[in-house]
Amino acid sequence: MTHPDPLIITLALLLDLIIGDPRWLPHPVVMIGRMIKALDLCLRRPWLNLRCAGVLLMLTTVAAAAGVTWLTLYLLAILHPLAAILGIVVISSSCLAARSLHVESARVATALVAGDLQTARHYLSWIVGRDTEQLEEAEIWRALVETVAENSSDGIIAPLFWLTAGGPVAAMAYKAVSTLDSMVGYKNERYLQLGWASARMDDLLNFIPARLTALLLVIAAPLAGRSASAAARIAWRDRLKHPSPNSGHPEAAAAGALGIRLGGTATYSGAPSWKEHIGDPLHPLDREAYRVMIRLMYISTFLMAALCIIAAYFLRGINVPFI
Repeated sequence: MTHPDPLIITLALLLDLIIGDPRWLPHPVVMIGRMIKALDLCLRRPWLNLRCAGVLLMLTTVAAAAGVTWLTLYLLAILHPLAAILGIVVISSSCLAARSLHVESARVATALVAGDLQTARHYLSWIVGRDTEQLEEAEIWRALVETVAENSSDGIIAPLFWLTAGGPVAAMAYKAVSTLDSMVGYKNERYLQLGWASARMDDLLNFIPARLTALLLVIAAPLAGRSASAAARIAWRDRLKHPSPNSGHPEAAAAGALGIRLGGTATYSGAPSWKEHIGDPLHPLDREAYRVMIRLMYISTFLMAALCIIAAYFLRGINVPFI
């Protein structure tokens, strides 16, 4: 398969929406994470500059993820063409996270609605980087909406973008960078130097997808019963208020569509961190805000899938290898 194929994109998304990421099925991100942990320890040597080690960490991880993906699909193609197609669909689907984002966030929401703060905090800790042990209900709803908005870009729109641009090899390389950023891309004493290359590469690869996500959320707003003009106004006004050069774009668009205010204080590894407020507090951060955010996420996903399928159709004559 030597060109972007609309059918592959369609089947990959459908597979993700149907089965998501079952815990019993080995996931590439888990293996990438284990490799990052091993390299984190291996590269910390007195004679090796930490910034240089960070570059090696990023390059090694991305090369390994892309290389193993390419080799797997190459061997499957030798085995049988149908095996190669099945491998492409499964690997491409594993790069998407629409269903898992919904399932994991819904666990938190269900516990909150039941009044079980302790369980909600526990499940929230699985999907956010901030400390959750002391969060109250409103703060949990805020964290939940923020992570769904941000991961709509990182976990869905960006992988679809790179899948369309370069197939499963490019999509898996992106997932490797995203995993690196989530594990070592912190501005703390341990990772400020070692994680800088991974964080900057993540910023680069998400530059277009983050802004595309904001646009898609604006378009999705009226389809979810909210105001596109409000989403566009807040997206433009507040998109640069986030510490990340990319995360503020989808969060601002989501805040505008929902009529809520995001940002404020969050604690990471015991250290409080202040983020500028994004959006206006016209509506409460509650179950309804979360439910509409999920609708916005799905509508944006389908809009992006349509764009990718159309783009793949017109790119069919261009040699962008999937394997």
